[in-house]
Amino acid sequence: MIGRLRRRAAGCINTAVPMKTVLIVLGVLVGIVVFGILFLSGQYNGLVNRAQAVDAQWAQVQNVYQRRADLIPNLVATVSGAANFEKSTLTEITNARASVGKVQLNPTGTPSAAQLAQFEQAQGALSSALSRLLVVAENYPALKATANFSELQAQLEGTENRISVERGRFNDLAREYNSAIKRVPAVFFAGMFGFGEKPYFTAKPGADTPPAVSFDFNKKP
Repeated sequence: MIGRLRRRAAGCINTAVPMKTVLIVLGVLVGIVVFGILFLSGQYNGLVNRAQAVDAQWAQVQNVYQRRADLIPNLVATVSGAANFEKSTLTEITNARASVGKVQLNPTGTPSAAQLAQFEQAQGALSSALSRLLVVAENYPALKATANFSELQAQLEGTENRISVERGRFNDLAREYNSAIKRVPAVFFAGMFGFGEKPYFTAKPGADTPPAVSFDFNKKP
C-alpha cells in the first residue's frame, strides 16, 4: 500500500514539471505576440501621422497659390486702366489663371505625381504671365499715381515668398514620409495598408529664389 502511494505521488510530480514549462513557454510566446502587435501599431500610427502631415502641408500650398490667384483680378483691373495698355498681356494672364482652375486634383489629399506635374505646369505658366505683365506695366509711368500699386507690390512679394516657403516644407515632409515607408520594418507592410509614395515639387534653376515683383515707374515708355 505504501509503495503504491509513493508511485502515485512521484507521478504527480513528474507531470507537474512539464505543465509548468508549458505555461512558461506560452507566457513567453504571448509576450512576444503582444510586443509585436504594439510595435507594428506604433509603426503604422507613425506612418499615418506622416501621411497626414504631408496632406495638411499640401492644403497649405494650395492656400498660398489661391491667395496669389485672388490678387490677380485686382492687378489686372488696376493695370488695364492705363491708356493703351497691351491687351494681349492682360488676356494671357487671365487665360493662365483660368487654366490653373481647370487642373483636376485629388480632393481628399495629396495629388498623384501626374496631377502635381499638371498643377506645377499651370502655376508656372501663370507665374510667367504675371512676370511679363509686371514688366510691361513698368513702361507706363501714369500708373504710378494709382494707389493700389504699392499695396499690390507688397502683397505679391509676400505671396511669392510664402509660395516658396510652403513648397519647400511640402517637399521636406514628402521626402521624410517616402523615406519612412522604405525603411525596415515599414517596407514590409506599408504597401499592404495603402501607404504609397508621395510626389513632390521638382527643383528648377532659380526655383529657390522667388520671382521679383517690382514696379519701376521711373522708366519712360
